[in-house]
Amino acid sequence: MQEFFHHLTHALTHTLEHTWYILPILLLIYLLIEVVEHKAMDKVRRVLASDGFGIVGAAALGLFPQCGFSVAAANLYAERLITAGTVAAVFVATSDEAFPILLASPERVKWFLPLLALKFVYAIAVGFLVNFIFRITKLDLAKQREIHAHGEHIHEGGEHHHCSHCDSKSGIISTALRRGLSIFAFLFVTSFILHLIIDLIGEDKLGTLMMADSIFQPFLTALIGLIPNCAASVVATELFVSGTLGFGSLAAALSAGAGVGMLVLFRVNRSHRQNFALLGLLYITSALLGVVIEILI
Repeated sequence: MQEFFHHLTHALTHTLEHTWYILPILLLIYLLIEVVEHKAMDKVRRVLASDGFGIVGAAALGLFPQCGFSVAAANLYAERLITAGTVAAVFVATSDEAFPILLASPERVKWFLPLLALKFVYAIAVGFLVNFIFRITKLDLAKQREIHAHGEHIHEGGEHHHCSHCDSKSGIISTALRRGLSIFAFLFVTSFILHLIIDLIGEDKLGTLMMADSIFQPFLTALIGLIPNCAASVVATELFVSGTLGFGSLAAALSAGAGVGMLVLFRVNRSHRQNFALLGLLYITSALLGVVIEILI
């Protein structure tokens, strides 16, 4: 028991050392996000539905760290206002809470810009690939759902969108404070648990469980990324910060992770063939990206 309490205090000390400076950074980032969400979301949805901007614009918008764009893309696709490639580009580019965590980590902040550029370029490539596959397999002609369930995500001509994760009746500052504190609390708890696990089982054993130094690790982390929650991106980024994951494995997890976007897609899009095809392509392309990076780096 004494040894366990030693591990407990050791993990708590390390957690405090690695998280205390993150809160003000998170608050500033989420304040910026709230400004964009409240002032520009209608324009963003029009951009996603634009024939001219298309996949490239979707990849750029998806990089913004919040759930709104992936949810909006899923709804627009269900209405057939954007292509499968466009929604795939948003999903690949989406990283949820990973970017704020990387920006707040002095040891890993150098990877922020490479990850940003990589996800942008790869999201565009995957978008065009998905459009090509859907076209040659006729998946883009699958019957669309005409009516959404009442009270869920609704579009009227592509202009209206409700998301309980993104909409808020409170002010910008209070919402940013709530979201920042919520993510910080989740980050603190996650970091503490990871440090405690590392202390209890050892870095070598944890590395073995996560297939460290194996080119197959991205296949595991891409599965983690598919979890429709910001927890997936937080855990993957924390494991990367702790050194358990390589950069390729992090890229795989974050490229496969679309926040709640994939969950919304299965809810609002009638064609399960399309949904599972997008899910499978998202997983495969993300895992392969991670494998290639792990081989090259």
